[in-house]
Amino acid sequence: MHSPTPVPPTVVLVHGAFTDASSWAGVIDLLHAAGVAVHAPANPLRGLEHDAACVRSLVRDLDTPVVLVGHGYGGAVITHAAGDTDQVVALCYVAAFALDAGECVLDITHRFAPSPLADATITTAFPSGPDREVYIRAERFRQVYADDLPPAVEQALSAAQRPIACGALTDRSGSPAWASTPSWYAIATADRMLHPAAQRFMAQRMAATEYVLDASHAVPLSRPDAVVAMIREATGHAMGTRGVFNMRSNGRGRLVR
Repeated sequence: MHSPTPVPPTVVLVHGAFTDASSWAGVIDLLHAAGVAVHAPANPLRGLEHDAACVRSLVRDLDTPVVLVGHGYGGAVITHAAGDTDQVVALCYVAAFALDAGECVLDITHRFAPSPLADATITTAFPSGPDREVYIRAERFRQVYADDLPPAVEQALSAAQRPIACGALTDRSGSPAWASTPSWYAIATADRMLHPAAQRFMAQRMAATEYVLDASHAVPLSRPDAVVAMIREATGHAMGTRGVFNMRSNGRGRLVR
C-alpha cells in the first residue's frame, strides 16, 4: 500500500512598510516558473494585530500547508500570524523583523546603530483617527531603501510607496512562531533601513538557516533569485519532514505528522 503523497506547500509572501505586493514581482515569477503556488496579499500596514489577522485569515482559507515569507515589517506580521495555525510549516525572513514576545519594531531598531532612515522620514496625520503614518522622503528613498536598483525602478517605488501607521512600529508581538517552526533568514548586508547587525542578531537568536546577500533593503527586487533559492529550500525541507497534509470534512486541512 502506497503512502499518501505530501501536499506541496503554498508560499505566502508578505511585504513590508513603504511598498506593496508588487515588490515580490521577481520572486513570484521565479516561483511560478518552478511550479510553486504563491499568494502575495496586500499588507494593510495599519497595526500588528490587524495585519497579522489578515494574513492568518488567508492562511486558514488555503487547503495546503503554508510557507510564510516576510520582508521588513512583514517579518513581524508573519511571526505574529503563524502562532494560531498548524498549517504554517516554515518561516522565511527577508531582511525582516523576527520579533520575540513583547518586542516591537522600534525595540530592534533602537538597539543597534542608527540608520539613515532615522532622519529620512516624514510623519503625516491619518485621514481619519488619532494615529499618524510614516513615509520616506522622496529625495532620500534611494539612499535608504533601494540603492542597488536602477534609478527608474527606485523612482517608481518611491512614487508608489505605502505609508505605515506609527502604531504598527510600537505594537508588541505575541509568542514567536519561530520558536517552534523551522526558519530561514536572508541577511541583506548593504541594508540601510534595518541594520545588518540587527538582522544577524535576530537570525541567530532563532537559530535560522542564514542566507547572506549583498543587497539593499529592496532585496526581493534586487536579488529575487537568491530569495527564491531560500524559499525553495524551506519548502523542500517542509515536504521532507512535516508529514502529510490531509483534508478535514469541512474543507480545511490539517497536518498529520
